Amino acid sequence: MPSVSDSDELIFFVNGRKVVEKSPDPEVNLLFYLRKVLRLTGTKYGCGGGGCGACTVMVSRYDPKSKKIHHYPVTACLVPICSLHGAAITTVEGVGSIRKRIHPVQERLAKCHGTQCGFCSPGMVMSIYTLLRNHPEPTPDQITEALGGNLCRCTGYRPIVESVKTFSPGSTVCQMKGSGQCCMDPDEGSFVSREEKMCTKLYYKDEFQPLDPSQEPIFPPELIRMAEDPDKRRLTFRGPRTTWFLPVTLEDLLELKASYPKAPLVMGNTAVGPSIKFNGEFHPVFISPLRFPELYLVKNTENGATIGAGQSLAQLKDALDFLVSEQPREKTKTFHALLKHLRTLAGPQIRNMASLGGHMVSRPNFSDLNPILAAGNATINVMSTEGEQQIPFDGAFLEGSPENNLKPEWVVVSVSIPYTTQWHFVAGLRLAQRQENAAAIVNAGMSVEFEEGTNTIKDLQMFFGSVAPTVVSASQTCKQLIGRQWDDQMLSDACRWVLEEIRIPAAAQGGMVEYRRTLIVSLLFKFYLKVRRWLNKMDPQKFPDIPEKFVSALDDFPIETPQGIQMFQCVDPNQPQQDPVGRPVMHQSAIKHTTGEAIFIDDMPPLDQELFLAVVTSTRAHAKITSLDVSEALECPGVVDVITAEDVPGENNHSGEIFYSQDEVICVGQIVCAVAADTYAHAKEAAKRVRIAYDDIEPAIITIEQALEHNSFLSSEKKIEQGNVEYAFEHVDQVIEGEIHVEGQEHFYMETQSILAIPQAEDKEMVLHLGTQFPTHVQEYVSAALKVPRSRIACHMKRAGGAFGGKVTKPALLGAVTAVAANKTGRPIRFILERSADMLITAGRHPLLGKYKIGFMNNGEIKAADVEYYINGGCTPDESEMVIEFIVLKSENAYSIPNFRCRGRACKTNLPSNTAFRGFGFPQATVVVEAYVTAVASKCNLLPEEVKEINMYKQTSKTAYKQTFNPEPLRRCWKECLEKSSFYARKQAAEEFNKKNYWKKRGLAVIPMKYSIGMPIAFYNQAAALVHIYLDGSVLLTHGGCELGQGLYTKMIQVASRELNIPQSYVHLSETSTVTVPNAVFTAGSLGTDVNGKAVQNACQILLDRLRPIIRKNPKGKWKEWVAKAFEESISLSATGYFKGYQTNMDWEKEEGDAYPYYVYGAACSEVEVDCLTGAHKLLRTDIFMDAAFSINPALDIGQVEGAFVQGMGFYTIEELKYSPEGVLHSRGPDDYKIPTVTEIPEELYVSLVHSRNPIAIYSSKGLGEAGMFLGSSVLFAIYDAVTAARRERGMSDTFPMNSPATPEVIRMSCTDQFTDMIPRDDPSTFTPWSIHVS
Repeated sequence: MPSVSDSDELIFFVNGRKVVEKSPDPEVNLLFYLRKVLRLTGTKYGCGGGGCGACTVMVSRYDPKSKKIHHYPVTACLVPICSLHGAAITTVEGVGSIRKRIHPVQERLAKCHGTQCGFCSPGMVMSIYTLLRNHPEPTPDQITEALGGNLCRCTGYRPIVESVKTFSPGSTVCQMKGSGQCCMDPDEGSFVSREEKMCTKLYYKDEFQPLDPSQEPIFPPELIRMAEDPDKRRLTFRGPRTTWFLPVTLEDLLELKASYPKAPLVMGNTAVGPSIKFNGEFHPVFISPLRFPELYLVKNTENGATIGAGQSLAQLKDALDFLVSEQPREKTKTFHALLKHLRTLAGPQIRNMASLGGHMVSRPNFSDLNPILAAGNATINVMSTEGEQQIPFDGAFLEGSPENNLKPEWVVVSVSIPYTTQWHFVAGLRLAQRQENAAAIVNAGMSVEFEEGTNTIKDLQMFFGSVAPTVVSASQTCKQLIGRQWDDQMLSDACRWVLEEIRIPAAAQGGMVEYRRTLIVSLLFKFYLKVRRWLNKMDPQKFPDIPEKFVSALDDFPIETPQGIQMFQCVDPNQPQQDPVGRPVMHQSAIKHTTGEAIFIDDMPPLDQELFLAVVTSTRAHAKITSLDVSEALECPGVVDVITAEDVPGENNHSGEIFYSQDEVICVGQIVCAVAADTYAHAKEAAKRVRIAYDDIEPAIITIEQALEHNSFLSSEKKIEQGNVEYAFEHVDQVIEGEIHVEGQEHFYMETQSILAIPQAEDKEMVLHLGTQFPTHVQEYVSAALKVPRSRIACHMKRAGGAFGGKVTKPALLGAVTAVAANKTGRPIRFILERSADMLITAGRHPLLGKYKIGFMNNGEIKAADVEYYINGGCTPDESEMVIEFIVLKSENAYSIPNFRCRGRACKTNLPSNTAFRGFGFPQATVVVEAYVTAVASKCNLLPEEVKEINMYKQTSKTAYKQTFNPEPLRRCWKECLEKSSFYARKQAAEEFNKKNYWKKRGLAVIPMKYSIGMPIAFYNQAAALVHIYLDGSVLLTHGGCELGQGLYTKMIQVASRELNIPQSYVHLSETSTVTVPNAVFTAGSLGTDVNGKAVQNACQILLDRLRPIIRKNPKGKWKEWVAKAFEESISLSATGYFKGYQTNMDWEKEEGDAYPYYVYGAACSEVEVDCLTGAHKLLRTDIFMDAAFSINPALDIGQVEGAFVQGMGFYTIEELKYSPEGVLHSRGPDDYKIPTVTEIPEELYVSLVHSRNPIAIYSSKGLGEAGMFLGSSVLFAIYDAVTAARRERGMSDTFPMNSPATPEVIRMSCTDQFTDMIPRDDPSTFTPWSIHVS
């Protein structure tokens, strides 16, 4: 290989500045280059696979042919720098900054409250900015489409969409479409008294600076000259291991391909990139054609269209849009089918990177386009130095038969797609876990051609994706059907034969085998109906239409742009303008979030001699380590050391948590050792070279059922009981029993666990910077591991990019692992988990099994309940015992059941330890409660809402553990929710809809909530703060709470501003640290503002008391004068504030206590529509009423409610963790684990903060961080309501297991019909499934 020195120069621009890379490395991607070489850290790492959008940047290129500049979004993690020759890159820093000038996009996203933790914000900004560069006044559809590739885990997307809508002409949010009557106006009989005026404005549009497209940076003229240079020559970039060729003509490309037949052609790197990153592929040579015309043509002939293979999928969509507008519809059926799938395929970034040729040739088995192209008789046009030829894009090619494979030296130049004829029908069908940016579970491309004027099949083609290792053709079935009429008998034969021809093995990768078999025939049936409809349109006399009740089955759910209204209590008009409490104040870091200037752990500049850590984790669930060989790893380049259990100076097992496993591993994903090296790439490469030998230990316990079988528990049983349960069961009309499984959930915080540990030169001190909810806990674990007093361990926490409970205990364990490495090497250690490692090691929400026995009267009154809960705790204690205590204490939700018993236990299994997660057990456990209430309603022939009403707490009462409370706010939220959502009218309308539609059903559900705040242990509720006043009058505020995106720092500034009676701008809050506030408890349990607010208030009041005599002497003075005078009089201007905490208690022996300081009440109503043929669902509308008492900051509180609701909705519907029977987690990234995107949120979302009193808390507020999570279950129960309607119509029982999540698989398989009945079923004893449920 020639040396690196004879490499050409790589030239591109970043934010208007020229970058000349003299020795470009083809293995380096743009994200690494921006962050580590150019030190532009605004672009974030979220997943590394192009699936989350956190690293979105804008690429601009000049096209010499059209003389136009093309701007498009890309995910920087997949873009090799060598592919950027001649391009201009814009990152979030280039859009605007606080130092220079912020851009309207950044300003509006911040002011519309579209950022919380801020980690996804730079990527959002870049997607929106690129949209506006192309469409300065975007339509609602363009907005939703532009955001489809960006994930956000905090906000629930609604405010992000709203911020972009402000750029649309005539943007409005009111629903009543010009009737002048607001649907949310309180009517006379409503509960909102006249003096309690409600507001709906969370921001003021008149503050926004206008968007002026003429002010955007110009495209560098030098790049235009480069693009138009007639004497372009081939460029060669040589890296240490690889070479990148950039041919500039087609001949040059063909010659290179002849010389290097095995070299991949890289266009968008969306196929080659992930296979290198995740599958360890290596290519010594890459060929990446620069944009020459032959690869980009769009040619229209009389037989069809020819499209260049180099066109991106986004450009393909534009080309097809144009062709469809020019040609009659009958000729463009294939184009229409492709366009439908191009809207939802991946996200806009990937669609702008992936090329048509690359997509077709890489032949992914899940491709949404290839089955349609094959059904539409497309051909690929290939060239080599030998000449050109056409290859049919058919089943033989897609299935990869050797004689139909492309020869290595061939290059795909273009694709020809013929027009359809009048009697030729083509359609594409698909179903995925999520509507967009998700690979299909099953997809299909089908086409049928009839003898002219008849319904006799002349030709039929069916291709299915995601049912085998390749796309497959049902060619035998199609052959047998030629000459048949297109009728029901043909359909029934087709279904039978296609299931025989396409057999998905019982243990197939990806699981969901029976569901996928059902989808094959369900999609075939949809195609059958579509063709029947087409035939009827061709000749209504000859071909009867399909039944009216079937029409809704034809279409997929449309993607609508979400909208809604947020209502909250207006600020008292007499409140001073300077007092910010109660006002919708923007998050104090919001502008920094949107400009990328907010610093997260991995954005901190590199330290001298810093090392990177990569961990080696166990591949067995339960095994003895027989040998650990690190010799090969130590010899790898850049490796400084390998750290094992032997290197831990202090405790390696602290409170049951093991830092480095020593003789035995107890789960897949347990840390065995860690490699410290000069770069992360070196550390990761060396980690692969560590050799571990195991001897399996029996049993390996994976599921709750296995734990019960082996009597394997982490803690003793917790129980509460009231009344006489056994006696009550004997005196009721009916008794039902059942069990509910609720699976777990991954936190999917956007910033993975990140730690920087810096050993100090003196006294064994160690400084750690990390994103955590509990710095004290990290300090404790590091101190134990290093055997050093806690006073020498300093933990600094500025902000975390999302946490949701996942950063309470886990950073302590990972912090100890990092600190041990820093201690051993004596050098700073940076430990940033990759997404897959984070998901594997840190686990998530506890899966739960609930068993119930309920006794009730025929009128729906529940007299007795006996409930048992088991959670899958994993392999170490973590927080499982406390989670089960919470579950038992919260197990009645909003219902008063006179004879009630609840028991709970945490199971010990060989899975990574599950941990705290927003709601802390309540979102899982209360599904069981709502499920048995729904089951009772079904037996009594009542609506679930009626049974809820009957059994709900009505007046001041005692809980089952004897704590007194007043449910008045609960009743108010419930009643307002039923009234304002027009529940009964809409329920009736849904029933009408269901009568008229056989294959689509609508369902509604209203869920009440009584959610407890805080901890039943009083000392966990304490807090402290430290406030300094400086001589210029500025104030520095610190407290023990952590900023996770929830806006805690913002609220603390509001508190200090009110208490000291100074503007917010005087108050600064820099970070949380164990140095300034010792022994702080965790920021969790919705308590952050409650306890820290009281501590800040206390400190401010102490300071104000000291200043009072001075103010009395000079009442007209200014704040600065008073401060200066106090200093002259030797009055201390620093104070520690303290809050002892809510005095809660729980006596488990007596089964009673004042366990919680207060409750948050709420209710939510959701309406969904489900597709009974595929299992897809669409969330049409949600109304949330949340008892906020008095909101300190309505913008932040509504943000918490909406964000929690969407996270809950994901938990109950599409988020699914897949484990193998051996305990290996399959779902380790956004490709396999689907959190909601902008298309999943309700089309209409109404949120109202209901006013009440809560004198115990600061300013009579309430903690709202978690409560909204459970209200997401209104979607789950609305889905079950719709499924029940389908089952009833099909003559099946109303009661069926309502497990969570209600994935498309669960929905489809619950809607039993002729298609689910015809699929082959396997005997479970004959195979090992690919994945299992662990609840």
